[in-house]
Amino acid sequence: MLLKFLLVVGTFLLMEGVAWFTHKYIMHGFMWRWHRSHHVHHNEPLEKNDLFAVVFALVSISTFALGTYIPSLWFLFWVGLGVLCYGIFYFIFHDVIVHRRIKIKFIAKHPYMKRIMKAHYVHHKVHTREGAEAFGFLYAPKKYE
Repeated sequence: MLLKFLLVVGTFLLMEGVAWFTHKYIMHGFMWRWHRSHHVHHNEPLEKNDLFAVVFALVSISTFALGTYIPSLWFLFWVGLGVLCYGIFYFIFHDVIVHRRIKIKFIAKHPYMKRIMKAHYVHHKVHTREGAEAFGFLYAPKKYE
C-alpha cells in the first residue's frame, strides 16, 4: 500500500514539473493558438484553452485503463490517480480560486496561497506568447511574495 501511495504522491508532485514545462514550452509555444484564449478577456464560459484539460484527462484515463486491464502495468492505475488528483487541485486553484470561473467567495489569507495567486496574476499581465513569467500552477518562487 505504501508503494501505491508513493506512486500517487510522486506523480502529483511530478505533474507540477510537467505542467510548468507544458505551459512554458507548449502552451506558450506551438500550441499558443489554443492557449491565447486564456490570455484575453472574454465572457464565454469556455475557452479554447480548456482543450488542454481534455488532453490531460485522456492521459489520466489511459493510465487508469492500462493499469486496470494489463496486470503487468498495475502501477499505471496509481500514476493515473496522481494525474487526476493534480487535475482536481489545478481546477480548484486555477479555474475556481484564481480566475473565478465558478463564483465563490474566497479571500486568500495564507501567505503561500497569496504567493501563488500573485505569481499567476503576474503571468497574466502579458497578453502575448512571449515575455510571460511564472509558468507554475501550484508552486511559485518566493520572489512573488
